Amino acid sequence: MTTAKILAFAGSARKDSWNRKVLQVAVEGARDAGAEVTVVNLGDFPMPIYDADWHEANGVPPAMRELRGMMMSANGLLIASPEYNTSITPLLKNTIDWLSQELDGSGGSAPFTGKVCGLMGASNGAFGTIRALPHVSYILSNLGVFVLPVVAVPAVGQAFDASGKMTNERSRKLLHGLGARVAQTVGKLA
Repeated sequence: MTTAKILAFAGSARKDSWNRKVLQVAVEGARDAGAEVTVVNLGDFPMPIYDADWHEANGVPPAMRELRGMMMSANGLLIASPEYNTSITPLLKNTIDWLSQELDGSGGSAPFTGKVCGLMGASNGAFGTIRALPHVSYILSNLGVFVLPVVAVPAVGQAFDASGKMTNERSRKLLHGLGARVAQTVGKLA
């Protein structure tokens, strides 16, 4: 079976992002299932708001080239998406918009096509990010990503203890299981 090589990131660059915390639980699940996981902070890959005229005049930002290379090397994704006004965050959307541009003769969907994705999100509200996750799933699916059933974590502020350990056992199992399923699905599809 092929070893899953997973790229993991959250659609938030906040230092204490709840979504980066829930992402770590899914990352543990993937690693426990034998996957090699690279976790990145999208804040470390600054890109201007996508504008076709800017792109034509300036080319691609070095950060896009670097992150796209990492995605091309992966066969799975773990993505945690916060919810802004019931939809995708600007950071995550802009990242996807840049990564889906043609580069060096490689088509825009190349970093996405055939990838298996575990998509999750967390918020302090009662719905978690369940209203935003379908938007993200639709965008990724349109780019050729196989998106597994999503996991939304509601009341996330009560799901972790002071040390940062997830104490909500139901959410922990769902997130851990999502990470493991990405690793297992990649192995089965290879």
